Amino acid sequence: MSPSADELVAAARSHIARVEPAELADFVGGDGLVVDIRPAAQRAEEGAFPGALVIERNVLEWRLDPAGAHRIPEVSGVDQPIVVICSEGYASSLAAASLAELGLRRVADLTGGYRAWARWSGAGRSQPID
Repeated sequence: MSPSADELVAAARSHIARVEPAELADFVGGDGLVVDIRPAAQRAEEGAFPGALVIERNVLEWRLDPAGAHRIPEVSGVDQPIVVICSEGYASSLAAASLAELGLRRVADLTGGYRAWARWSGAGRSQPID
């Protein structure tokens, strides 16, 4: 029998770090990346994540593959801290696990996603991560 979506998320989370909103700045540090994978419509509805690179899910692996020809210049290597953000922290768990499979060693997702961060930072108030 095939695993359920919940089982896939649980398996992904067993291979990645999860970062709470209050821990985000410390985890990312000075050289890390925060990557927002939410689609444009969701970002428009929920709001932008200050300081995050927007890389939609369908091209994530190509843009962050440290050895790939299509990676973005912000990727500095396999030990760079990277936190993936989605709306509620489910798709980001799957995405972060996929990045870990590419060899990224310090990849995590944001527990609760953008919505948890927005509650933590104060509703309607933008808080840069750095």
